[in-house]
This record gives sequence, structure tokens and C-alpha cells, in this order.
Amino acid sequence: MAITIDSTIAELLREKPQSAAVLQSFGMGCLGCAIANNETIREAAMVHGIPLEELTKKLGI
Repeated sequence: MAITIDSTIAELLREKPQSAAVLQSFGMGCLGCAIANNETIREAAMVHGIPLEELTKKLGI
């Protein structure tokens, strides 16, 4: 599965488990919470005030 900015956090973590460290470095600590199942990478960046381009670059997507 190709991960995009519209993939959920849960999908990202299933495909690229190493992404957890990147997300945590941006202050996203609730990686296993229910929201991660439905929140997209784009939405998470917006909610946490993280520039989407910077986040996607660090995630390699």
C-alpha cells in the first residue's frame, strides 16, 4: 500500500513502523489512540500545527 498524506496514522504505522519515532519527535504521542485509526497524516499535521511538507519529508512520503 502506498502511503500518502491522506492515509491514516494507523495505516502509516502498519506500513512503516519506524515512523513512530518521527511522529513522536513532532510531539504526536498518542499513536495508539482511537483517533489514529481515522485521522489522516494531513489532519494530524494540521491539528498539531506541524507544516505538512516538513512532516512528509521526515516520513519519506
